[in-house]
Amino acid sequence: MTAPKFSIFDIATVEPEHDAPGADRLISGDPKFRCWNLEDQGGNLFAGVWEATPGKWRIAYDEWEYVHVLAGVSVITEEGGEARTVKAGDSFIIRPGFKGTWEVLETTRKEYVIKA
Repeated sequence: MTAPKFSIFDIATVEPEHDAPGADRLISGDPKFRCWNLEDQGGNLFAGVWEATPGKWRIAYDEWEYVHVLAGVSVITEEGGEARTVKAGDSFIIRPGFKGTWEVLETTRKEYVIKA
């Protein structure tokens, strides 16, 4: 059976995956992640909803990601660059090669599309 050509983002249709940053990436706090991956196109395109509780960790992107923040407040800081506060309603793109930190000040939930 082929997948439908139209899908609604409905996290009630999938079980969330649970994760946390590795000890080698953790800077502060005890952040926990939940991820509802709603689209997986053979390992090179993903879309869904991600949520993180407060804490700070190092990030390094090998992929391209579009983000729309649904709830919460986070601070994303590029290595050698400025800190950017993102909150509900904000949208942004992170490109391959980005390195820095992600700090969740208030539990943050985002919709994402990742192109590997």
